[in-house]
Amino acid sequence: AASPPGRALPRPSVPAHNLKAGTPDLASFPRAEWLKAYRRALTAAPDEAFGYGDPRGRTELRTVLAEYLARARGVYARPERIVVCAGFVHGLMLVGQVLRSRGVRDVAVESYGLGLHADLLTGAGLGTPALPFDERGTRVDDSGPLASAGAVLMTAAHQFPLGGALPPDRRAAVVDWARASGGFVLEDDYDGEFRYDRQRVGALQGLDPERVVYLGTASKSLAPGLRLAWMVLPESLVGEVVAAKGAVDWVSGAPDQLAFAEFLASGAYDRHVRAMRLRYRRRRDQLVAAVAAHAPETRVSGIAAGLHAVLALPPGTEQDVLRAAAWNGLAVQGVNQFRRPSVPATLDGLVVGYGTPSDSAWPGALDALLRTLP
Repeated sequence: AASPPGRALPRPSVPAHNLKAGTPDLASFPRAEWLKAYRRALTAAPDEAFGYGDPRGRTELRTVLAEYLARARGVYARPERIVVCAGFVHGLMLVGQVLRSRGVRDVAVESYGLGLHADLLTGAGLGTPALPFDERGTRVDDSGPLASAGAVLMTAAHQFPLGGALPPDRRAAVVDWARASGGFVLEDDYDGEFRYDRQRVGALQGLDPERVVYLGTASKSLAPGLRLAWMVLPESLVGEVVAAKGAVDWVSGAPDQLAFAEFLASGAYDRHVRAMRLRYRRRRDQLVAAVAAHAPETRVSGIAAGLHAVLALPPGTEQDVLRAAAWNGLAVQGVNQFRRPSVPATLDGLVVGYGTPSDSAWPGALDALLRTLP
């Protein structure tokens, strides 16, 4: 790895470059198109839209979402089964509350993932045993943690952060487990619209809409500041989730929902996703080529998808590389930051959020990364 500068040189107090995963290129938010959609939506909105709303969300948005999700993600969705929420975390909180009230004790989670999600489930009184993983991804045999779990939380289309897609046989197996046990699969489809090397992997929910809770969001495709996300629920859970959300929609503003409905219906959302898909693919290609040229001992792992990639490092080097990154003014995360506490440390790598910088900041961030690698 690149050596830190001598002690006489001050360490950068604020990173000059940000490659942390989890945020899209905020500078590319389609402000002009969003403003047009907002104006059209407000002009056409009925008076009652400005009153206390249906806790499921505006029917205009749920109707358009049902059509879009069926077309783009293979989700079986009817408007009455969709509940709009203020981000994935809000949806997970609601589902966790409902599962606990049903007597579920454990929700199995992947070995690597966002600690915040597991912490939310723990806060709801649920255990979060970690599923084992191997070179093919998360193992879903029902002799392990699934044996006692009432649900499992998965990023099946693009595992976060390791970047693999759940193989077809394991997709079928986890749905078979849910059918046989009466459990539920909580599918976090956080960036399913962004696949670069082949046709997108369809949502797991299409295999069994009565056993899979589908959770989607605009946080990666548009911006997290919109606080717009949605759940497509099994029929048996709709009433309980709506009751958990409350008698009125107090977290998702009707004007924003109407604007997003118009943005979807007008085709502006599809155009934006297509444009960002090309932009992110170009950045990933540049990352792969640059790493191969400058750090041949480092390889880019995972499928060509999403807004981040994992750089697999030589064993035992992750912490040294992270220190070098800090000295180079680069904010980036190691894979072990996302490892569940009960999972042995067997991987070393960087989780590189190539979708995070603006177009103007991307070249400098990539150069800083290359200076950091062994």
